[in-house]
Amino acid sequence: GASGSVGTFADGKVEVKKGDMFTLDRDETPGDASRVQLPHPELFEAIEAGSLLLIDDGKMRLKVTEVQSDRIVTEVKVSGTISDRKGVNVPDVLIPIPALTEKDRSDLDYMLELEVDWVALSFVQRPEDVQEAADIIQGRAAIIAKIEKPQAVEKLDEILEVADGVMVARGDLGVELPPEKVPPVQNKIVATARHVGKPVVVATQMLESMISSPTPTRAEVNDVADAIYDGADAVMLSAESAAGQYPVEAVKMMDRIGRAVEADERHHDRVHFTETKPEATTADALAESARGIARTIGAKAMACYTSSGSTARRIVRERPHVPTLVMTASRKVARRLGLLWGAHAVHTRDVENFEEMVGKARRMALRHHIVGAGDRIVIMAGVPFGQSGSTNVIHVVRIKGDELD
Repeated sequence: GASGSVGTFADGKVEVKKGDMFTLDRDETPGDASRVQLPHPELFEAIEAGSLLLIDDGKMRLKVTEVQSDRIVTEVKVSGTISDRKGVNVPDVLIPIPALTEKDRSDLDYMLELEVDWVALSFVQRPEDVQEAADIIQGRAAIIAKIEKPQAVEKLDEILEVADGVMVARGDLGVELPPEKVPPVQNKIVATARHVGKPVVVATQMLESMISSPTPTRAEVNDVADAIYDGADAVMLSAESAAGQYPVEAVKMMDRIGRAVEADERHHDRVHFTETKPEATTADALAESARGIARTIGAKAMACYTSSGSTARRIVRERPHVPTLVMTASRKVARRLGLLWGAHAVHTRDVENFEEMVGKARRMALRHHIVGAGDRIVIMAGVPFGQSGSTNVIHVVRIKGDELD
């Protein structure tokens, strides 16, 4: 995705003090304590006097005092160090920059050759950014729009119409927004994504201290837990597992937190505290009803057979209290659906009729240790089979225990 950074310095870095004047220009000459290159022509067109430039995730703050065609003059507001190629954020400014650079397009082509399941698009500002990537991908991978700019928050509904999911990218979001505004924005993004039935991932600095410590802070544990209580589909590690000293411990810790939260009897009530009304469609009405039926009869699982994933998304949108077994004849769909809340996706052969589908649901639920003998499962499907979005059946069955014999 589109992002900005400064150029390089003759000595690799410089120290600047509060009150110093510092210039960003188009000159490729390595910088010094008074100037550095800003290799992004579009920023010179978008920035105005009074704008705030944030360098290196907000560690450095520069107030723009003058803008010319080839330079931006700023006043240093926070003393510190600026080093080579540190990122530049411009809060509250819509940057007229393409969502995909030429390198992005090349990388995207390579990823599609590898048959990746999801592509995350950074620094999304508007739905057109997502559409630009979608036009290239042509359904060969699903797109997660990383929400890390205030402009994206304002256009969240429109972005969700074209993206397959969203990520609360709290790193850059916390740079461009005041820190105290990030929690309510996170809640808004999670709730909005849940409402439209698309997966939402909460990411960045979740267990940050575990980059260098074998244990997290208690505040970090609460942060992960709160995201799960809010109903996020996934929580994600970043530097903790990518570059930290305790990557395995960080993954285990996040797993333990998730299991503890989901074992809490209040988890279901909190997840549904912000539940949204279903859309006025047969499929959504059935999904809501199926969740209620499963809870009333004490079912141990829900199951569905889907060709596109739409039935699975409708079921998990209701956040049922039991796992959802998702069966599909498409290996690609099965892999993508692994991101959904509570979904256990299985790639299996196609079925020709309702009875065959019910039998397969029984066997798969047993084979994958989701249920046991005597348990009941609630099945949702569409008849006739093979038509995307045709969900119209709820069926309850009891597992005998001999289905695998």
